[in-house]
Amino acid sequence: QYKFRDLTIEELKSVSKTYPNFTFSMNTYTFKDGSQKDLLNFSGTVPVKYGNSYNIPICLWILDSHPFAPPICFLKPTANMGIAVGKHVDARGRIYLPYLQNWSHPKSTLIGLIKEMIAKFEEELPLYSLSSSDAARQSELLSYIAKITEGETDMKSRSKTGGRNEGCSNKITVVGAGDLGIACVLAVAAKDVADKVVLLDLSEGAAKGGTMDLEIFAVPNVEISKDFSASADSKVVVLTVNSLGNAQTYLDVIQSNVDLFRGIIPAVSHYSQNAVLLVASHPVEVMTFVSWKLSSFPKSRVIGVGANLDSERFQYILTNLLKAEVLAKDAWIIGERGEDKVPSWTSCKVVANQTEAMAAHNSREQVANRAMEVLKGKGQRSWSVGLSIADLADSILKDKRKVHSVSTLAKGCCNINSEVFLSLPCILGTSGVIEMVRLEEDPLVQEKLQSSAGSIHDLQQQLKL
Repeated sequence: QYKFRDLTIEELKSVSKTYPNFTFSMNTYTFKDGSQKDLLNFSGTVPVKYGNSYNIPICLWILDSHPFAPPICFLKPTANMGIAVGKHVDARGRIYLPYLQNWSHPKSTLIGLIKEMIAKFEEELPLYSLSSSDAARQSELLSYIAKITEGETDMKSRSKTGGRNEGCSNKITVVGAGDLGIACVLAVAAKDVADKVVLLDLSEGAAKGGTMDLEIFAVPNVEISKDFSASADSKVVVLTVNSLGNAQTYLDVIQSNVDLFRGIIPAVSHYSQNAVLLVASHPVEVMTFVSWKLSSFPKSRVIGVGANLDSERFQYILTNLLKAEVLAKDAWIIGERGEDKVPSWTSCKVVANQTEAMAAHNSREQVANRAMEVLKGKGQRSWSVGLSIADLADSILKDKRKVHSVSTLAKGCCNINSEVFLSLPCILGTSGVIEMVRLEEDPLVQEKLQSSAGSIHDLQQQLKL
């Protein structure tokens, strides 16, 4: 199968000579698109000095076009090791290095790659020891990651565990059993969006308050659980949790949420690898970015609820209160959720001359300003956000290709160059964001979006992921 078999064998001999602890085998590797291929892989440990000396377990998959293509690299943690997500390692243990990005034969070699890996791991240790209690909670996740690096496909893994969710085609998991989480469950059930809804209650102790009431009155097709495995094979995972710690500053509050997500996102991503993550936690733009980084999902499948509720209200006010139905069809609230939200438009009729164009623009702005004043008086209560989330989930699960204003990666839009999430009109379907709808060019709107992007990026730079 290998196009350059002799070159590949010579490289592997070199690795075996330098690192005799490595073992070689041929296994099936499953790519992100679901395709599979039998590939050579080798596993072993590399020595790293980080104060003390450590042996870091790794696994490298050799592509059939080697040495002209770089290998796929993973950590291979044991049951008592936790993955330290950082610049060079994602939540699933996938290793990313400049050496891989700049791979070029014959300059790039497996020995050179392993040397850079050691150097980078000595700067930032990729694994840490778990306490016995943490090891017990994370053993299932770490076991799964180990299976990936041994070539066991997700399909094989499911067949061994019995597939607890077989026959459930449209499943939603809501993480967090606070007021918003329960509102989401009730809204999804009321709109008959999903075949099954799992409410993950991560609070300490027995079920209390709303979760107890859900059990008492037995809402159909709703399961309440404290076990992440109950979320397996969800099509949509909704994040509603917020930390209730004693943080003193706004940055501390967000960092507390980030720390909370570090224990949640890898687990739900593990059990539902093809899900769309729908983030409703605060602040939604930052927590959507955090979810994207911790999950390693493509940007299209990590979405914040953003300004969907505000946009739906804005369009309703224009149509029903101000009788401006023509304008409402192309009207959106974009940018940050909250005080810095911005009204915008996705199309504009061509007007014969500049005077008429200016008059039409001024008239539209007046109506928009009136609508925004009405919108300011509308709060965002749990039940209203829950209905908005059910609306988004409905568009995703039923592949409606409907346009919503949701938090999506804004890099490349409106001259934004940083990795930030802002609400923008997007077409949603089963794979999440299918396409971003082009906004009408408005210098003032672009300036506001750039300002929001700048402040969000500055905040993100201060967080410890």
